Amino acid sequence: MRRAFKFRFYPTEAQAAELSRTFGCVRKVYNLALQARSEAWTQRRERVGYEATSALLTAWKRTEELAFLAEVSAVPLQQALRHLQTGFTNFFAKRARFPRYKSRKKSRASAEYTRSAFRWRDGVLTLAKMAEPLDIRWSRPLPEGETPSTVTVSRDAAGRWFVSLLCEDPSVTPLPVTDAVVGIDVGLDHLLVLSTGEKIGNPRHERHDRERLIKAQRALCRKQKGSNNRDKARVKVARVHARIVDRRTDNLHKITTRLVRDNQTLVIEDLAVSNMVGNHRLARAINDAGWRQFRQQLEYKARWYGRDVVVVDRWFPSSKLCSACGTLATAMPLHVRTWTCGCGATHDRDVNAARNILAAGLAVSVCGAGVRPQRKPPGGLSATKQKTLRREP
Repeated sequence: MRRAFKFRFYPTEAQAAELSRTFGCVRKVYNLALQARSEAWTQRRERVGYEATSALLTAWKRTEELAFLAEVSAVPLQQALRHLQTGFTNFFAKRARFPRYKSRKKSRASAEYTRSAFRWRDGVLTLAKMAEPLDIRWSRPLPEGETPSTVTVSRDAAGRWFVSLLCEDPSVTPLPVTDAVVGIDVGLDHLLVLSTGEKIGNPRHERHDRERLIKAQRALCRKQKGSNNRDKARVKVARVHARIVDRRTDNLHKITTRLVRDNQTLVIEDLAVSNMVGNHRLARAINDAGWRQFRQQLEYKARWYGRDVVVVDRWFPSSKLCSACGTLATAMPLHVRTWTCGCGATHDRDVNAARNILAAGLAVSVCGAGVRPQRKPPGGLSATKQKTLRREP
């Protein structure tokens, strides 16, 4: 399996200048190619592919206005055209929206080098157009005997430089099969509540650094636009955000890795996070929890290690359904954290939801129903209740 290993590095002044020029040229070529393809279709109904944009790139380099494109390595520019082609392919396949122009201030500054544009010898990486190797901080070893096939250099808003090496990783193999299953309910008071009754706390990284962030943002607002002091203040704000993101990502990696290692089947709820953050009262807390990132990590790690992730329909009433008798409560406001069913069972709201999510996911697996249960199934019975009904005498 191919896997990317990301490391931080510290460039010299000459390397930083060369990479900054490369980032600008990559962005320029991407935007020019996107403009050419869009105009060709809107004006002449003509489809322009990668080969045509590659020929245009050669012509652009020969013009006086864009002659600076020839001063950097040609490989990152060609890779930008390939990325644009992938973007259009995903758009026509309805997997993504129409490609957008790259912004100098908002877009990610990165450049991708293939094997013909870098030299790798004994753990020393040297990029094209550079005389010295990169000063990389090797926080972990690469797979023994493997050579990177692609190198991606990037710079974040905080001014930190990173290099990502794409290698074959033979250590990623399926884990031994286990009988353990778990239902997972995400929340805000607790980040995760498992069907086993375990509750994983919400670190609230953004809330802990909020005072530091507010102070940095106020200092930024007082600086004159276009000044060097404003640029320095912007970097300080970006560093606070980077600290929050790094801590959140690290915590989610530890949690998802443990869950995938300990369980064969993991059942989660399909939440419309993009719609939920429309609530201005909860948006900040939801973004701080990182629900979307949690699901992404869980799914790709499950693919790596041979685990199963079952996603239950977002409209499944996991909180209002009694996990003991199956009775559906009429209403369940958010402030109600503990409730008692008519059968006499007393439930913790989140633990009960996790158990119902687990039961729904097992029903999907056993009954062969779709991941999304039917809204109005024949006979008025949801597919998620078929397993429970079969067990009744």
